[in-house]
Amino acid sequence: MMSICDIAVIGAGPAGCMAAIQGAQQGKKVVLLERNNRIGRKLLITGNGRCNFTNTASLEVFLEKFSKNGSFYRDVFSKFSNHHLMNFFQDNGLDFIKEGGGRVFPSTEKAKSVVDILNNVLEEYKVEIIYNYRLRHLQKHSKVFKLISTENQLITAYKVVLATGGVTYKETGSSGDGLNIAEALGHSITEIKPGGVPLTVREEWIPDLKGITLEDVGLSLRSGGKIIPLPRGNLLFTHFGVSGPVILDMSHEIVEIMDKYGDVKLYIDFKPDVTDQDLEARFIEDFGRYSKRSLKNYLKYYLPQNMVGPVLKAFSLDPDKKLNQITRAERIQLQRMVIALPVTINGHLPLDKAMITCGGVSKKEINPRTMESKLVPGLYFAGEIIDGCGRRGGFNLQQAFSTGYVAGDSALALKS
Repeated sequence: MMSICDIAVIGAGPAGCMAAIQGAQQGKKVVLLERNNRIGRKLLITGNGRCNFTNTASLEVFLEKFSKNGSFYRDVFSKFSNHHLMNFFQDNGLDFIKEGGGRVFPSTEKAKSVVDILNNVLEEYKVEIIYNYRLRHLQKHSKVFKLISTENQLITAYKVVLATGGVTYKETGSSGDGLNIAEALGHSITEIKPGGVPLTVREEWIPDLKGITLEDVGLSLRSGGKIIPLPRGNLLFTHFGVSGPVILDMSHEIVEIMDKYGDVKLYIDFKPDVTDQDLEARFIEDFGRYSKRSLKNYLKYYLPQNMVGPVLKAFSLDPDKKLNQITRAERIQLQRMVIALPVTINGHLPLDKAMITCGGVSKKEINPRTMESKLVPGLYFAGEIIDGCGRRGGFNLQQAFSTGYVAGDSALALKS
């Protein structure tokens, strides 16, 4: 059996790597336990392999991106901010580029570059990494933790950081082991829900639109008698429903609404810069000026051409009907289709198709200043294992790096 470590970090994703680095920088004996045969398996596939590792947004925007969970992260984002993270990578030889929405990528545009830097720094600070170590049991005896693997390999440590991730992308090792271990130690696990997940719709004509992308459309929801505006953006139709940046970004909040109210209506506005009154005036003028034009030829100025037929069929409108044959009621119906095409969201793809896990160890049981458990002194949490997820755009990876940094720092600064 190896001698007692100062800190054992479980999980070599961004949170675990940063916790191990921060501990080792202070000259402490740190062991990093990884289930796979290399670090950063999930990190390698983030951002389509480009790794959007943070965002240039202000602290207040960061907190907003985690909605009701935001205030919990105020301290960790202050102690290790997006600027600290960018400096960390730059100081270790990796430049970055900034793209729309404040997203930050490595200048190589390869996630492997981020993983390589973490590997180099772990090696520089002599962090011992034990690969193919799957934690089966964790218990505390007096002031020492005993960690036992599925192969009965025993590790002892004074402090432990659980950074095992959530339950998405199980092939990368995120199988929920850490959540089970936290629960066995008395922690509450909130309901696990998907984040960054495509949504399914009820309408049978939607699969006919598979592959069509709508650019910069207005989007809103109606649920519980309320209209909820969503950010403008691109929407992608799939064989099962809808996806695209806005849907993936807002999916965890939409799933929460569905859990509360059931199916929700999504309204698509093809002309978000045009008022209802201006659109009506334009329709009236056009119907007079182009009276012999067919409906299918006219609507292509408002909808993608390959979308016109399926939509008109869905609303029982004859595509070959001339504009001068359209009744007032039909014209009003067409106007509504252009500014508020309704689609019924009735579910989401399975959890294993989600990008991130929403839900985990209850934040009520974690000290927000130190990431230490309020129930088990000397136990710390970092990354996706913590309940709550943010929107896409680099915010969740920053949460992992920040909570990892603070957990690693606090684990060596405090006595349990």
